[in-house]
Amino acid sequence: MDVTGLQLHEALVEAARDALAAPSVFNTQPWIWRTGADDLRLFADEHRRLATDPDRRQLLISCGCALHHACVALAATGLVPVVQRQHSGESGGPLAVITVQESLPHDRQVNLYRAMRRRRTDRRAYTAESVSSAAVSTLVAAAEQQGAHLQPLVRDQVASLREVAGEAAARQLTDPAYQEELLRWTNRPAESGDGIPAATAVTASERRVPVRDFTYFSSGLSAGPEHDVGAVYAMLFTDADTSTDRLRAGEALSAVLLTATAAGLGTAPISDVIEFPDLRARTSRLILGPGQPQILVRVGHPPPGHVAPSPRRPAAQMIDPP
Repeated sequence: MDVTGLQLHEALVEAARDALAAPSVFNTQPWIWRTGADDLRLFADEHRRLATDPDRRQLLISCGCALHHACVALAATGLVPVVQRQHSGESGGPLAVITVQESLPHDRQVNLYRAMRRRRTDRRAYTAESVSSAAVSTLVAAAEQQGAHLQPLVRDQVASLREVAGEAAARQLTDPAYQEELLRWTNRPAESGDGIPAATAVTASERRVPVRDFTYFSSGLSAGPEHDVGAVYAMLFTDADTSTDRLRAGEALSAVLLTATAAGLGTAPISDVIEFPDLRARTSRLILGPGQPQILVRVGHPPPGHVAPSPRRPAAQMIDPP
């Protein structure tokens, strides 16, 4: 396919628009896109970094999700994205720069692109139906393709994760900084287009692993009658823990979530057990070998019905803002 300069610029802008659908911690959407004639540059929006994220881990993972979403959108149109990742995007520089080569769209990329519009963070409890081993293997491969690793947890490891998640929840209840962040991001004005509205939160229920409660200061939906019996819990980790590793972890998380969505599975990231340094250290013991834990994900068969989409900020605030 032959692409003119104008068509390429339009494709880059459209990819940035598609990337607005990417998941992010507390739905903060902490990124900005700058478009050029032949490239797309991703910047971190430091003003939207959580006070409870001092090392920028969750911010960079969120930006990595947006980066992968943009690459999927480009690939689905027949453009091969070439990503140059920067060290950390500090000092005002970009986290990553995307340029493109021409090719043909691949069926898998088209399927992932379609999944971008359907993907939701489904905080409801998943059913007792098991996730097939073939599906799990596909998710593991999706993470590897993005330069990270996904390790499904076995029963004893899930029990350990349950203990750490319970400890994280107990600390959050008594942490003024966390409570302030929770209040801020669960009570957003409708026009803000961000945060965790009641329509996407669920009330606390008995689970195999406790789920972060976004309903301290607002109402929420019922988690349903299930208990995550058939859910898979998986650790997403990297070889090192540089800012680039965290960005790649976000890219891998996006790939896992979209791959699961394309297979008809429900997904929900788990980050609270990584947010306290000592709990992150305990979580790292679940990795079979060397590695740096970045985030976990719950995957399973969701109950009937659909969850509401999370709000999104206006494109003008995130793509070439003044």
